[in-house]
Amino acid sequence: MSMKRKKITVVGAGFVGATAAHWAAAKELGDVCIIDIVDGLPQGKALDLLEASPVEGFDSYVTGTNDYADTADSDIVIITAGLPRKPGMSRDDLLAKNTAIVKSVTEQIAKHSPNAYLIVVSNPLDAMVYVAHKASGFPTNRVVGMAGVLDAARFRTFIAMELNVSVEDVNAFVLGGHGDSMVPLPRFSTVAGIPLPELLSAEKIEALVDRTRKGGGEIVNLLKTGSAFFAPSASAVQMAESILKDKKRILPCAAYCDKEYGVGGYFVGVPAKLGKDGVEEIIEIKMLPEEKSAFDASVAAVRKLVKELPL
Repeated sequence: MSMKRKKITVVGAGFVGATAAHWAAAKELGDVCIIDIVDGLPQGKALDLLEASPVEGFDSYVTGTNDYADTADSDIVIITAGLPRKPGMSRDDLLAKNTAIVKSVTEQIAKHSPNAYLIVVSNPLDAMVYVAHKASGFPTNRVVGMAGVLDAARFRTFIAMELNVSVEDVNAFVLGGHGDSMVPLPRFSTVAGIPLPELLSAEKIEALVDRTRKGGGEIVNLLKTGSAFFAPSASAVQMAESILKDKKRILPCAAYCDKEYGVGGYFVGVPAKLGKDGVEEIIEIKMLPEEKSAFDASVAAVRKLVKELPL
């Protein structure tokens, strides 16, 4: 019986793209294709990663290309293309430039892989998922943005550091847009099932929430010449794995909400079930009034960004 390997294309051979290719190949999720406009860059990184496979013992064929024809028939496409933030730049400064990049990338991908699932990582995230949806013409269940997994991972890291416990026992719950309007929900965040407010004071939690919100900026300021890439790429690959293996994991994602949460047709951070049909379900939770108002403010920020899109 022939089992065709899955094909994962990563658009962009920068730090996020190359590291996503690394995680995906190491997990043997399928064969990996890295595409970039820079001649030689994806080819070189792909060959280097492929040459690690005998050492690490993974069977994933990794290729690099500048030609979208080579991405044909991808099962899943992780879009990391776009300009990264530089110190002092807001995510929104990137809007016009990255809209053009993500639009042209997505049109090429959709042409060659009409049945693919798209995971968007490019910033400003909530707007770029919208761009990819419009440019691809794909149904909304096949287009999703990576933000919440990363935000939750940062929150989980800071909680584990604060309590000096294993990150494996920490679960965190994050809603809303990526960045300053993010809405972490401590009462749904747990350590070995124990709600966070039973373990930390409100002040401590607020400090961790604040650090989580500014988590990307903290790393940009430390690196000075780039932005985070290990955790963002790992987060995108976790989403890809849930879809490719039909795991049906409930992960916080930028997913399309219309009636859900009364959003009215935008991609916003919500808990979503990811399986073989992409975004299979949006989980709606009852929010307290202060949580709801924070979430509504986050949705309003996304709506404002989308209205400014040069589409």
